[in-house]
Amino acid sequence: MAPKYDHTGVSDTSIIEERIVMPSTFETIDEAMFQWLDERVNIHCETNKGFKKTQIIWVSAERAYQIKNKKEIRDSSGALILPLITLERSAVVKDPTKKGIFWGNIPSIGDKKGGSITIARQINQDKTANFVNADTYRQTRGGGKHQINFPFMKKKQKVVYQTITIPMPSYIDISYNIFLKSEYQQQMNEMLTPFITKTEGINHFIFGKDGHTYEGFVQQNFNQINNVTSLQSDERMYQTKVQINVLGYLIGEDKNQDRPKIVMRENAVEVKIPRERVITEDELEHIDKRGFYIE
Repeated sequence: MAPKYDHTGVSDTSIIEERIVMPSTFETIDEAMFQWLDERVNIHCETNKGFKKTQIIWVSAERAYQIKNKKEIRDSSGALILPLITLERSAVVKDPTKKGIFWGNIPSIGDKKGGSITIARQINQDKTANFVNADTYRQTRGGGKHQINFPFMKKKQKVVYQTITIPMPSYIDISYNIFLKSEYQQQMNEMLTPFITKTEGINHFIFGKDGHTYEGFVQQNFNQINNVTSLQSDERMYQTKVQINVLGYLIGEDKNQDRPKIVMRENAVEVKIPRERVITEDELEHIDKRGFYIE
């Protein structure tokens, strides 16, 4: 079954679940780009075996691995079986003028954990309940009975918040080259058409992976690299180059990062400075003459 997508081009988000944010790395963007080409564009064309899906190869893999992993893309002599689509990452640029949604640099907090951007804030139910139970325990101590879940109203609640932060995203401009290769003009026309019409009247599309969203821009030039006019003894091949620029971002330093990729902190709800009461002969606070707790 083909995956469902919403208006942003990301997988169906009708089922929402709480999970830890996955880091955004080069591999994340590459896999998202490959999935967009394989699943969203989903190119088919006519072959001598009928209307079939066109094979896609990520060209960074070694040839020995490709031969063993995808035997169906080569014939008995080891030559590639056309039509075929190849994908490669050709360039990476960090342009300070393309800052994404963060127009100012947010430095990391100067401790061992770090973290810059707050992405979530929620109440720690267990620790908040402990503070409330402790207050109710003290309030209901009259008569020798203690209740930890007794309802009462207090002006200032002791709420423990858990804040989740991540490092500052670094926005980059990545260029991908997609080569369409075929033996016949009809196959080339069928493969090239989706790249022009998929984005309708614009050249912009959105894709993503692991909860991250990236922006892609199909470049306006589709270079034709054919050898049919040379009339030489080389194998006839129609080839078209499609270039896509992606505005992506990296979070953290991947495996070289010494700080946590996701930082969780909790706030302080009460500050106490104890002092010696026996020497100063201070009277106990919040206790009346009967020994009952006073709010």
